[in-house]
Order: sequence, then structure tokens, then C-alpha cells
Amino acid sequence: MSTNLQVLRKRIFEELVKIVDPEINVSIIELQLIDNVQIDNGDINVDLHLTSPFCPAVFGFKIAQDIKNNLGKIEGVKKVRVNVSNHFMAEAINKQVNEN
Repeated sequence: MSTNLQVLRKRIFEELVKIVDPEINVSIIELQLIDNVQIDNGDINVDLHLTSPFCPAVFGFKIAQDIKNNLGKIEGVKKVRVNVSNHFMAEAINKQVNEN
């Protein structure tokens, strides 16, 4: 892994640790909600699951939007795509976050 990629990956996780589940105020990293982070030439794909398949959709949307917003501010990031899985509103959350 190149030094630039290592630095970018470190910055991504520094931002992810700041994002909290709004219902319980605990970091999504501490809750182990991030399933995968892919970096491809400035395009970032983040796969995550929520605390339960039926947690309030508004909280899922907030987490996904926070990921997109926080990572989008990092120098060198061109595009952020968030993929929520294993949630009853995953398709709607993904569409709303990624199309705006």
C-alpha cells in the first residue's frame, strides 16, 4: 500500500470514529458498524450495517449522511458512496444519501 493511500485510509478512519449513533451516542467504529472501506483513486465506498435491522430509519439516514459528509471533506477524496445493508429501509437510505 502506497504512503498516500495509507495516509488517506488513516484520515478516513479518523473521520469515521467521530461519527456516533445518534440514539446511543457511541462511535460507529466502537460499535463495529463499518463492514468495509474501499478506496479507489479518490473514490470511497463504505459498507455498513446498523445496530439492528429495525432501528429507526432516521438514525440510519443520519449515520449514512454523516459518513458521506465527513469523508467528502477529506483532501484527495473525489466521491463517497455509502452502502447500508441489513436494514428494512436500506434501499431508501442508500438512494437518498448517494443521489444527493
